Amino acid sequence: MRICVVQTKPVKGDIQSNINQHLQLITQILPSRPDIIIFPELSITGYEPGLAQHLATLPEDSRFDIFQQTSDTANVTIGIGVPTKSGAGTCISLVFFQPHQPRQTYSKKYLHADEEPFFVGGQNNISFLSQNPKVALAICYEVFVPEHAQDASRNGAEIYLASVAKSVKGMDKAIERMTDISKGYGMTIGLANCVGFSDNFTCGGKSSIWNHQGELLGQLNGTEEGFLMLDTTTQELVQRQIPVLAVHQA
Repeated sequence: MRICVVQTKPVKGDIQSNINQHLQLITQILPSRPDIIIFPELSITGYEPGLAQHLATLPEDSRFDIFQQTSDTANVTIGIGVPTKSGAGTCISLVFFQPHQPRQTYSKKYLHADEEPFFVGGQNNISFLSQNPKVALAICYEVFVPEHAQDASRNGAEIYLASVAKSVKGMDKAIERMTDISKGYGMTIGLANCVGFSDNFTCGGKSSIWNHQGELLGQLNGTEEGFLMLDTTTQELVQRQIPVLAVHQA
């Protein structure tokens, strides 16, 4: 399986600009023939808790149709970060587009205390994106909840994909944690973070991929957009940094 983590610089609260940005990046990724592309936490709006209720939408939002069309045409699964509406409130979600299948949503179950005034924990209809190999999903704070990785491993996960919005300091802790998870559970790990200013902090980038032995295979820098892709069979790594200006002027 070819897993791809993408590093973006979201435009605060501008869904259409971020959709365009996602598509420009996907266009540059597709020649490497990915099976799964995953974007950072709330990549479609930026990590902006104070705006999330206003920006929240449904997975069926017609503005996202282009991702389904791309998925169908390129035979690739795409996961984007979206604040979604639920009966209980606003969820932090990943909306997935799979070839010729209905959209699926993974919503963050374990919230950080700072998020509780703005979001509700999700009730997921998926926890595993793929069954062969088995791909488990995580959103940001969940990687620090021991039960989350334990449950993924107990249920046979071989790959653990995390979508985050981490500060420079927070990303250093996340990298240490993900190394421990990979070594402890023997899982290949992909971690997608963003860059630029979000909410009240600067996102630290350093999106990374580890093999199942906990070895860091690739890591992006802390300032530019880009992507990392790993072929889990051959261990071939594709790494590309893209200056932010180049993406947003494309």
